Amino acid sequence: MLLVLYKCNKIKLIVNFAIFDIILPMNKDIKKIAIVRLSALGDIVNSAVVLQFIKNMYPYAKVEWIVEESFATILKNLIEIENIHTINLKKVKKEKSFTLLLQNIKKLKSLDNYDIIIDIQGLLKSSIVARILGKRTHGFDKNSTRESIASFFYKTTTNIPYESGVVLRNCAVVGDALGFEITQEMILNKKPIFTITKEFSHPNKTIAFVIGASWDSKIYPKEKVTEVCNVLKEDVKIIWASQEEKLNAEWICDNSEYATLAPKLSLDELVSYISSVDLLIGNDTGPTHIAWAQNISSITLFGPTNSRMIYETPVNVSIKSPSEVNILKIDKNDFSIKEIKVSSIVETAKELLQ
Repeated sequence: MLLVLYKCNKIKLIVNFAIFDIILPMNKDIKKIAIVRLSALGDIVNSAVVLQFIKNMYPYAKVEWIVEESFATILKNLIEIENIHTINLKKVKKEKSFTLLLQNIKKLKSLDNYDIIIDIQGLLKSSIVARILGKRTHGFDKNSTRESIASFFYKTTTNIPYESGVVLRNCAVVGDALGFEITQEMILNKKPIFTITKEFSHPNKTIAFVIGASWDSKIYPKEKVTEVCNVLKEDVKIIWASQEEKLNAEWICDNSEYATLAPKLSLDELVSYISSVDLLIGNDTGPTHIAWAQNISSITLFGPTNSRMIYETPVNVSIKSPSEVNILKIDKNDFSIKEIKVSSIVETAKELLQ
């Protein structure tokens, strides 16, 4: 006998299923779902895990995603998404263009008939986007988000401490909106999130090292990356994106016989490349989060941020610098990441490689 207890909008339903060991969707009216998560790469990666759980519970529902145009590529090989709708608020902000803003609003207003709209981002801009899409909006309550004013644009809300891990928060707000629980066991046993579109092979045990990040204070020094390579004595591929990162990667390769420059990779190729290695080491940035998404062993290095940004598992671990972090007021001038000892990274890497 399977007992399912479902609570939504103060209504409790108790449904008994005999013989069949299955969980059926509790709200059959949900046929079209909008996910609002506009940016950034790492946050989108950590949000995309919810899709497989939604599809397990609502296999026939259409899921659509609203995202900033510059991040849309990462979503294109997610089979659970029916449509991806892009907007360009960054360009609106940069150009201060009222005409472009109106164009974005008009585009959003043309996307209607959603049974529910879930704002995973929880910022004022994302909550406004959600509300333009329709009235049936769900997001974080005023005590659960950094920009509490966002909560006024939702019809229903979820309460979860802002200090909680971002993956747990993402799963909580989606599960609450759709009337089912996403457990930690489900997250630990998740399937790889992204489809592999290109095969990469390596003759030896291979480590990828992601050397870039959105802030300088998030970046582990290239001299110490080189030292990690020289002490590990494994085949290390240095992943880069910008021209500046390529120059730093080349410097590392020039100073370590164990380091090799990774090829220039599109976002699709990056997912496949990371999925092909034995271990990834990196700063708190999107490509490092992709390793977790793909069930690849990883070490995330934290300075001005902390392990709240990832979902730690036995094979996805973090190493934090000595500094204290106030997540409500991140100090971008905290360069303490350089204090992380090479020996700590090497020791952890060897354990994971075993």
